[in-house]
Amino acid sequence: MSIHIIIDGYNLIRCSSSLSILDQQDIQLGREALIHSLSAYKKIKRHMITVVFDGTHAPPLSQQKDRVKGIKIKFSRNGVTADTVIKKIAAREKEKALVVSSDRDVVNFAASRGAATISSPEFEEKITMSVFMDTKGIVDQPRDGWVPTTKKKGPSRRLSKKTTEPN
Repeated sequence: MSIHIIIDGYNLIRCSSSLSILDQQDIQLGREALIHSLSAYKKIKRHMITVVFDGTHAPPLSQQKDRVKGIKIKFSRNGVTADTVIKKIAAREKEKALVVSSDRDVVNFAASRGAATISSPEFEEKITMSVFMDTKGIVDQPRDGWVPTTKKKGPSRRLSKKTTEPN
């Protein structure tokens, strides 16, 4: 089952120490830096990613939908918040969705519709760790050599206790 990661764009930017600095300089720099890090993450994890921003801060002449480096970008329409758009997508995607936000209202709504949720700082940490592991060539596998499986071990057919016990 493919996961659709739905990100509250400005929430993630403003919860991030590095992205928020860029956002304070120029809001477009913050958005571009976020998209850049998400595209690196997408190359590794291959999940569908949608970032939703409030349309009030949309660049001039921007479309309400766009795709950059494989990341789907949506700006909410005037009078509609990004939270409303995120809730609508989460309600449609249900358990296929992972909603990234630290906004309690958004998180509670998404969880009530069956979507998984993660806070913005936790998700940023996952992005950073995945990109770091990928650049170092570390494969995300169990360290002890154990591979999860449903295959049973042991004899395929065991005699009952009655037949093995002496009389």
